[in-house]
Amino acid sequence: MKRETLDKLISSTGLVIAVLLVVLSGALFWAHNFIHTQVHDQLAEQRINFPPSGSAALAALPEADRTAVSQYAGQQLLTGAQAEVFADHYIGAHLKKATGGKTYAELSSASLANPSDAKLAAQVQTAFRGETLRGLLLNAYAFDTMALVASYIGIGSLLAATILAVLAVLGFGHSKVASKRRK
Repeated sequence: MKRETLDKLISSTGLVIAVLLVVLSGALFWAHNFIHTQVHDQLAEQRINFPPSGSAALAALPEADRTAVSQYAGQQLLTGAQAEVFADHYIGAHLKKATGGKTYAELSSASLANPSDAKLAAQVQTAFRGETLRGLLLNAYAFDTMALVASYIGIGSLLAATILAVLAVLGFGHSKVASKRRK
């Protein structure tokens, strides 16, 4: 096979891959935008707000949780990062206090063994509601994180496409040089 033919073949393949990477990056940017917008809109509809700075609700949290929640004091919960903080450091702290650190499964089992204990039954309901909301917020965080990863991969795909396109152009240029050498 002639060198110029090989250069054209490799360069054409690189150009096709570059086009595919541009299409892939477009899909990844669309996925990022779609997921991020969905997370934002769904959280906005819930109208969840962090406690304001200096509030009793904030002061009642353990120090580590108070520090984490304080960065968003008074703000509406709208992002995945905020959802994680609210779930782990606000709801999680309140759940630990209300349930003595026991999970819904542990409390439910104890309640089934002692069905006449009204206090235990109330703790079961508190744990169920709190862990459900906490889980939903952590799902919002997970999806928003996946959106961020998609955007990073999209950027990487664009960079790779650019490099491949430049190399393809150089390869086509080299095939012309190789063709002239043969003459």
